[in-house]
Amino acid sequence: MTLSRGAGRRGQMARPASCRSAPVATIVSPLLLDNETRARKRTGGAIKTEFRLTAEQTKGGHARTVFVSEKLRKELSADVKTLKRRDRASLALFGTQKRDSFTTNTLCQYFHWLYRRAGLEGASSHSGRRTFITNLASKGVGVRVLAALAGHCNPSTTMIYIDASDDMKRKAVELVF
Repeated sequence: MTLSRGAGRRGQMARPASCRSAPVATIVSPLLLDNETRARKRTGGAIKTEFRLTAEQTKGGHARTVFVSEKLRKELSADVKTLKRRDRASLALFGTQKRDSFTTNTLCQYFHWLYRRAGLEGASSHSGRRTFITNLASKGVGVRVLAALAGHCNPSTTMIYIDASDDMKRKAVELVF
């Protein structure tokens, strides 16, 4: 599978921004670009610190805000610079060689291909979300915040995503004594 631009950033988008494949496949440049900065500096635009997914873009049918980490903003900014200026206003941020944007199914297949190529058997397009949630939980982020970041209405859904590693258990035991 050959991609036209930003191949390495697709996997990064799912993890730091906690997105499922479907919203990632629908992200278009204007959703992420800060138009005020673009107009002021006459550049391609800075990447926003947050963006809004519409109800149609989410699995649960509830609009939500996605927060973008500084590290991901830098990566996406580099990706946007590869787009032709006229394309920045309309194209999907993640395009393939043959299409302007991924379909959800194609993006899921691409994640599977990336993980398999990296030697990670059994990983899927959802693995980045699970890792994102587990890593934040291991750093002490509360389950309600995790649920909000993941777009879950019920924190019990989020708890299913959290894998309790031996390291997390060791740290928990050390808190007692």
